[in-house]
Amino acid sequence: MFSFYVSICLKGPQMGTFIGVFLPCMQNILGVILFLRLTWIVGTAGIMEALAIVFMCCSCTMLTAISMSAIATNGVVPAGGSYYMISRALGPEFGGAVGLCVYLGTTFAGSMYILGTMEIFLTYIMPNAAVFEAESREPTGMQNNMRIYGTCCLVIMTLVVFVGVKYVNKMALVFLSCVMLSIMAIYAGVIQSAIKPPNSQHRVCLLGNRTLQNSRFDKCEKTELINNVTTPTQLWKLFCTGGIENATCDEYFTHNNLTEIQAVRGLLSGVISDNMWGHYGQYRDIVSPERASDKSDESHYVLHDVTTFFTLLVGIYFPSVTGIMAGSNRSGDLRDPQRSIPTGTIMAIATTSIIYLSCVVLFGACIEGVVLRDKYGESVNGTLAVATLAWPSSWVIVIGSFFSCCGAGLQSLTGAPRILQAIARDGIMPFLQVFGHSKSNGEPTWALLLTAAICEIGILIGSLDHVAPILSMFFLMCYLFVNLACAVQTLLRTPNWRPRFKFYHWSLSFLGMSLSLSLMFVSSWYYAFVVILFSGCIYKYIEYRGAEKEWGDGIRGLSLNAAQYALIKLEEAPPHTKNWRPQLLVLLKLDSDLGVKHPCLLSFTSQLKAGKGLTIVCSVLEGTYMAREADAKLSEKNIKAAMAKEKTKGFCHVVVSSNQRDGFSHLIQSAGLGGMKHNSVLMAWPANWKQAESSLSWKNFIETIRETTAAHQALLVAKNIDKFPTNQDRLDEGTIDVWWIVHDGGLLMLLPFLLRQHKVWRRCKMRIFTVAQMDDNSIQMKKDLQMFLYHLRLDAKVEVVEMHAGDISAFTYEKTLVMEQRSQMLKQMQLSKTEREREIQSISDESRNSIRRKPCGEKPTQSNKFQVPTIILDEEAQLIHDRNTKSHATLNDKATPTSDRVHMTWTKEKLISERNRHREAHMTVRDIFNMKPEWENLDQTNVRRMHTAVKLNEVVVKKSKGAKLVLLNMPGPPKNKGGDENYMEFLEVLTEGLERVLLVRGSSREVITIYS
Repeated sequence: MFSFYVSICLKGPQMGTFIGVFLPCMQNILGVILFLRLTWIVGTAGIMEALAIVFMCCSCTMLTAISMSAIATNGVVPAGGSYYMISRALGPEFGGAVGLCVYLGTTFAGSMYILGTMEIFLTYIMPNAAVFEAESREPTGMQNNMRIYGTCCLVIMTLVVFVGVKYVNKMALVFLSCVMLSIMAIYAGVIQSAIKPPNSQHRVCLLGNRTLQNSRFDKCEKTELINNVTTPTQLWKLFCTGGIENATCDEYFTHNNLTEIQAVRGLLSGVISDNMWGHYGQYRDIVSPERASDKSDESHYVLHDVTTFFTLLVGIYFPSVTGIMAGSNRSGDLRDPQRSIPTGTIMAIATTSIIYLSCVVLFGACIEGVVLRDKYGESVNGTLAVATLAWPSSWVIVIGSFFSCCGAGLQSLTGAPRILQAIARDGIMPFLQVFGHSKSNGEPTWALLLTAAICEIGILIGSLDHVAPILSMFFLMCYLFVNLACAVQTLLRTPNWRPRFKFYHWSLSFLGMSLSLSLMFVSSWYYAFVVILFSGCIYKYIEYRGAEKEWGDGIRGLSLNAAQYALIKLEEAPPHTKNWRPQLLVLLKLDSDLGVKHPCLLSFTSQLKAGKGLTIVCSVLEGTYMAREADAKLSEKNIKAAMAKEKTKGFCHVVVSSNQRDGFSHLIQSAGLGGMKHNSVLMAWPANWKQAESSLSWKNFIETIRETTAAHQALLVAKNIDKFPTNQDRLDEGTIDVWWIVHDGGLLMLLPFLLRQHKVWRRCKMRIFTVAQMDDNSIQMKKDLQMFLYHLRLDAKVEVVEMHAGDISAFTYEKTLVMEQRSQMLKQMQLSKTEREREIQSISDESRNSIRRKPCGEKPTQSNKFQVPTIILDEEAQLIHDRNTKSHATLNDKATPTSDRVHMTWTKEKLISERNRHREAHMTVRDIFNMKPEWENLDQTNVRRMHTAVKLNEVVVKKSKGAKLVLLNMPGPPKNKGGDENYMEFLEVLTEGLERVLLVRGSSREVITIYS
């Protein structure tokens, strides 16, 4: 491996710091803005504000370069530059979003350079080549010319890049030489203006305090003396009609004198004081030496073509400092990238910052203010403003800037397709895959065509000033994430974060990130929002549709730290009732091929959760882990595939245990982590349990119920799960029926509300049924329940079903007096608001405590309460048997050992016949309650009252036969395992004839509240 790495290093290119990093950065940083807009920015903003603009932008790039240096020296950086560094540091989502920002920024930079090239050509080299007339820089005509010539230039440049990229790279040094010669000509002109008085080649003509376009006249005079005859000049004819004797002249022209001043006054002239502060103007204002200027529609004056303000100038200037990634983009061609990238980039930024800062001061100290504010040089006979300062000739600047812009445009059209190709080849965005293809020589043909098309959009904008803020946004977004990547890696202190570049700190990265974000909104707040929204959409697209990549990025480490912190905080205290939601542990069964046996259980999970909260999908394989390791991994893979298909968001875990009962027991006890543990268990009803050869399936089912009860967790059992709707179904208008027999903390009421949030169940209405005795006040009971639902903010229809006391015998043994508890809760609705707020939240706990404290023989004292079916733990079948064997008296003996009781299996028919034979005429539920001390001291059998099940089932089927879903309280299993089969028979009879049933067993805590 080491020899392979050495061979690659020896065979690779051998570019050093100066050629490989410093010069490319210099060429990309120095360019069109320096020559075409910097003088205008200085004249408009003033020296002080221009220095502030330059300092802010250069500080942003310097801080970004420091962060980039740290990332670039943290291991080998292959070709790919900033995109590679950010994507590997922040992950594919951020990397893809920022990579596209870099690509679009580079593409729009190509548009800006082409527009700059055309502006130099049409304004300063060949003004007569314009197709459309542009009087006084009238925007429409000027922009149309830029669009036509810019499109032609783009086509030529695209063909050059397509057929001869190697020639573009070879010409880069020539283009850079043009830039350096132009800058040297500027400094030479400054020195000359300090040593030698300025020449009279460039002079400005002022009418009063208004600047005139001197391309329309040759002399700055109203009249001239020719052969002793006073003759009107060309300037006179612009403002006057008729001869001198009877002329009709412009009033301002008549009352003001002409003044001619030097365009370049010299370094020591003192003009720096006049240019120290800003001279902002409105659209169509006349450029003048004074801060207050007049508006005019006359084409004879030099006018502002745009309303100027500080933030506009920031957006226009910032592209001049971009290009700091040029060195890192060539990382694959460098001899020692980890040494060359930091050194070359920081040196280039420092050098260009000095150039920009010095140019701001020198321009303000040498050139007259009206010339600086004259964007297109109309006051100096169509000469580029910075060229008036150049030595030996202004054409050095004009020609140099022209070729500089051409070279920068070609470099943008060369680099942008390669960035797009790198993104496409990473495979993180499927729709970009076609742009990853290339010619046989590696040139990205399709990416070049897309780049040219996007570049044409920028050219059609037709204005350099309008394109500059757009690319500023994209580059600032890139710089923001470079700083974020460095800060995150530094703060996380990941073991792999060991950069060779040591002169960095997380605070500098945060400062650079804050400065980048601030400059985005300072430059153009609406463009900033658009770019942020664009990046967010790309991020979500990659997260949703993109290929999963594991690059060991910092965001994953940040997520782990955040998860650890959140888990520790969650463990400090249990969640409040207002925050309670079912955190599901889904127990799945697998078929013989290790596939999911009931996929609809996953569909129901996603409908119930809608991606919120915790979902853990588990299954158990029998055997040893050493023998079934491969099966366990295959099972997890199949479950994850089924979860993805059913859009179930959560975690998957498969354990191998000696038997399923122990496996599910371990999962119920240990699934989850810290405070993020499940509070509810969801499982399917064991179908065909009667016909099964082995009783293991239903016995494991009952044991699982016991485990959840012992763990104080809620239990949801879906019967006929294969008939439940999938996520693609849309249920028509129907009902979700809740049979509220036992108060379970509100879980029965909360579940339908959660289901109706999903589009499958959205059209269903909610109905709540409760059961009362014949002698109860059903009307008042209904009003109380409706008031209770109103305070719970639940929209549901309430129905009270009346049944005979003998038909609604015991239902759940651990909530014998829930009738009294529920009546008390609803009765609280009749209290005053203050009392209700004080009492109702804790009523369930109080009532449960009262049950424990109630004396053995005490009867319920409330008169108007509705009856709750409760289970009687001296089972009716046992009671009948004892009567038949003349041993009924032993039921009242507390010392009777449990082993003396007879354990029997009763069929439904036998039970009904025996019950009819031995029914006691006047026995009521209150008489049953009086036997409670007897139940607490006896080991209860598990033979269920079939009469209760049959009668209750008849009512449920009658009322809810057509319901889309029926929710029922699920009684707990008997502690004595001998009656388990009877318990299964009881549940079977209770739910017979219903298509979809969800049996719900609460966790003995309140899960819903009336408070906000």
